[in-house]
Amino acid sequence: MPAPTFLASFDSASAMLLATAAYLRGESFPALGRSTLLKPLVKATDLLPGRTREKAFIVGGLTEAVRAAKMGRIDVAEVSRWVTREYPQRRYPAVAVGSSSGALVHLWAALGVPWLPQTFFIPVAQRVHPDDPTTALRKGLKPGRALLDANPDIQLHHMHDANQDRLMVRALTYFRFKRRTLGAEYEAFLRDRLAPGGTIIIADCRKRWRTTAVGERQVFQHGAVGGATQNEFHRGGPRVAAYLHRYDSPVRQWVGPEPDSVSPEAEWGFAPELAEDIDRFAAENGYQVRRIVFDRPSAPSPMVADLYQWWYRQRRIPARRLLIESFIVLDPWWTLRTGSVPYWMTFTMDPSLHDVERYLDEREPYADIHLALFQNGVPDAVGWPPPERWQAVLDRATRSGRYLGRNLADFPCEMSLYARYDEALRAIPARYPMPGQLTLAQFDDFWRQSAGYPGVSWESLTPAG
Repeated sequence: MPAPTFLASFDSASAMLLATAAYLRGESFPALGRSTLLKPLVKATDLLPGRTREKAFIVGGLTEAVRAAKMGRIDVAEVSRWVTREYPQRRYPAVAVGSSSGALVHLWAALGVPWLPQTFFIPVAQRVHPDDPTTALRKGLKPGRALLDANPDIQLHHMHDANQDRLMVRALTYFRFKRRTLGAEYEAFLRDRLAPGGTIIIADCRKRWRTTAVGERQVFQHGAVGGATQNEFHRGGPRVAAYLHRYDSPVRQWVGPEPDSVSPEAEWGFAPELAEDIDRFAAENGYQVRRIVFDRPSAPSPMVADLYQWWYRQRRIPARRLLIESFIVLDPWWTLRTGSVPYWMTFTMDPSLHDVERYLDEREPYADIHLALFQNGVPDAVGWPPPERWQAVLDRATRSGRYLGRNLADFPCEMSLYARYDEALRAIPARYPMPGQLTLAQFDDFWRQSAGYPGVSWESLTPAG
């Protein structure tokens, strides 16, 4: 069953769902889950000059945008039907539900369990100046209301980020909806595929953002997780002024709607209403509920990397190859096939770079480091680390450091990376047998042996009612 046409394919939830489902089918995740027939066309973008390449980014996003007039005819149950049909038809000991995190994609792969996302992204055609969040909010009101009126079980987070998404928000706006209940499709999937007495794992990202309430179940979020801070989005500063000057903007500070609330972050945060519905469903059907809580999407990354090292040692596989992934550029199948330790970054901005530098500071050196950088087409954004800083990460390998794209100097404008990263992974010479799945009991053993991880908790078993 193809994905609904109103969903963005370049979204974290859609791509991570496809990567998880592909792994459970015993498949890799080439070209971000899109047709590999497009690879030659994507690679050809390397030949385009800078401005033309920017337009290619915009056109690529605009082709997925939905007309605002269509919002009232969207039924989000179509999304749930698509999600549940991606997974192989068999019984699972556990099923995860909730927030996106690339690190957790590797945890779901290790445990051999499917993941049902809470949040999805609908790109809506809307032309505004990227540095005018107030107009973006105003134009989104009517289509947002239409979407909510047609779907009473969701809440809408209208997001506008003129920093990392500068190219895209010229042509489209970001509607992210979060499920507040499981809904009929997710419930049917759990009854059919979750083993009797099995476990529902709630992926609960506590990342929050200052928002403006614009109606029942609807908030506007100015800015997003990335290189700029919340204060810089709302109050400006030297880095914002310099960035806007570089893009010849008529303003030197974003002036948007005044925040009046704090909400789950649009893309990553978990809306707690869904947890209440999961508890109800589990009690009615005799399932257990466990919860992995993390304060930001990348918080589980060191834990998952250590879990893979621990697992490889048990399998007598040398755990000296690190694969650093970012956003939706990830592949759980090739990670295990090449005996790589996965370390996932939310984006490719300064905070993510600092995270991976800290991780490398605290661990034994890796012999090989491979690096896959998400490309957003916005060089010089606030918090953008230049290519030489990523090269310094690769230089920390004691044997070989390799970028998985064509030319690191082109970061973050190398669209062809999306057609090359899987080929680069296949070129890694090592091959190891694919393992059986870890059990929850084994994961508990690992967790007990660890000293814990900042910003992550693995909550104890909740007896079914």
